[in-house]
Amino acid sequence: MSLRSRIILVDTNVIIEAHRTNVWPSLTKALRLETVGICVMETQTGAQNRRPEQRIDEAALRASLRNVHEVSERDRAIAATRDTQIGWLDAGERELWAHAIGREDVWLLCGPDAASLRVGIRLGFRERLTALEALCTEVGCRPALALKNQYSRAWLEKKLMEMAIQEGRWP
Repeated sequence: MSLRSRIILVDTNVIIEAHRTNVWPSLTKALRLETVGICVMETQTGAQNRRPEQRIDEAALRASLRNVHEVSERDRAIAATRDTQIGWLDAGERELWAHAIGREDVWLLCGPDAASLRVGIRLGFRERLTALEALCTEVGCRPALALKNQYSRAWLEKKLMEMAIQEGRWP
């Protein structure tokens, strides 16, 4: 199944990296990108420390996404019962997983945070984890600047294999 037909949930780090490398416009035109409200809020944290060309306009970001979801207390509680270590994640990743777990449609999650990836493996969603590089390849866009290593397919595949073995979930 093509990435274009799936919902792709993106975390704060992916949004920032996609803006830094100037692939965000291509991705949002071709893919069904969604996130949660706290990830949008996190893109604004530290904005004053970024160069002007690296700042992300919140209104434009919200307009470019297919949907920005708000996570309920019920979603958070369900997520906490599915994996007790979800509470250890940063706020954006924690909320993104709380939202993802409750979805019944086909989705992928794009985010390089190691603790988040480990939660995805434990929850049985290893096949739903994707790299920013894979999104770029799907839509045929080339980053203006090289993607940082943790956004590559090779890095993700290696990390997922290592973590799956550690978690006793390989193959």
